[in-house]
Amino acid sequence: MKKCIVAVLLLTFLLMPINVGAVSVSAKAAVLLNGDNGEVIYSKNADQRLPMASTTKIMTGLLLCEYGNFEREITVTAEMLRVEGSSMGLLPGDKVTLHDLLYGLMLASGNDAANVIAFVIGGSLDGFVQKMNDKASQLGLKNTHFATPSGLDADDHYTTAYELGKLALYALGNQEFAKAVACEKATLNYGNPPYRRTLTNHNKMLKMYDGAVGVKTGFTKKSGRCLVTAAKRDGKFVVAVTLNAPSDWSDHKAMLDYGFSAIKQTQYSPMVDSYNLPVINGTKEALTVDIKPFTVNTLETEDIESQVYLPKFLYAPVNSGDKLGYIVYSQGGKTIGKKDIVSSHSISALESKKTVFDILIENFKHILRNI
Repeated sequence: MKKCIVAVLLLTFLLMPINVGAVSVSAKAAVLLNGDNGEVIYSKNADQRLPMASTTKIMTGLLLCEYGNFEREITVTAEMLRVEGSSMGLLPGDKVTLHDLLYGLMLASGNDAANVIAFVIGGSLDGFVQKMNDKASQLGLKNTHFATPSGLDADDHYTTAYELGKLALYALGNQEFAKAVACEKATLNYGNPPYRRTLTNHNKMLKMYDGAVGVKTGFTKKSGRCLVTAAKRDGKFVVAVTLNAPSDWSDHKAMLDYGFSAIKQTQYSPMVDSYNLPVINGTKEALTVDIKPFTVNTLETEDIESQVYLPKFLYAPVNSGDKLGYIVYSQGGKTIGKKDIVSSHSISALESKKTVFDILIENFKHILRNI
């Protein structure tokens, strides 16, 4: 009887899925995302609401980047600087541009920078916090709520590892934001009168990990060590988040390594790889559009589909490099990639004496042929 039980247990064990490559982290909550499509590669308590300290500044920096006007110069007031904690060194009366505030925010993790940004964009701390929460709602972050622009502890200031990763991934799509968080050192010019000074990024992963491109550190006694990192290597892109992680640097190295190993890179070719588009009033009647293979980075490579979006005809002239349309790749109904379709060569316009009426009639005929 005992032999039978042992045999059953052994068989059950052999049939159980074993995640050999899974990582082990010190964090209370963590998530690892495929940066190309948001797939969850690894998670641990990823939907648990927790404080996130200065990783809050990802939202603050994003709103500043979307606001723009980086050369605008601000005169700092004492009211703006009523905040404790980390600082970029601002004093009442200092003059500072929005560009330098972004770098002071994301590199030096300046709570003073966060407050100044809040007053500039929101008119007040409360006004800016409302904008933060509006943006969170717009992005579908249902388990995220902001109470401060800096990340100082508050009862109603929280997020989840998954939603923080989702926010970071969205923010990295902003060119100015991505440029700032990837910067190891920045020489800025602010003060009264402004003078040059250099700030160093608190995110050690930029030096510690090959391919790291950001994004933000954070710490308070309540939240513990919080970290969001992103890395790109060999055409792959991963984003890692840990909340309350005593060994965050080690956690992130292990997670990023695992992410790169888990993502499968596949070249995918659509079923139809060539289209002829009629060209109106051109030196050639049609333009041949070739759809090149697309590299797909996913955890699974099965059931990938594509949909090509092109106009029914073109107007001359058409220049080489012109965007003509795009192709969308999906898997299980979810978009996993999008690529622009561009013209590989040019077609000049005919030099004719056609009237506007003639061209309209010709265009109408082309439309009818393609209905």
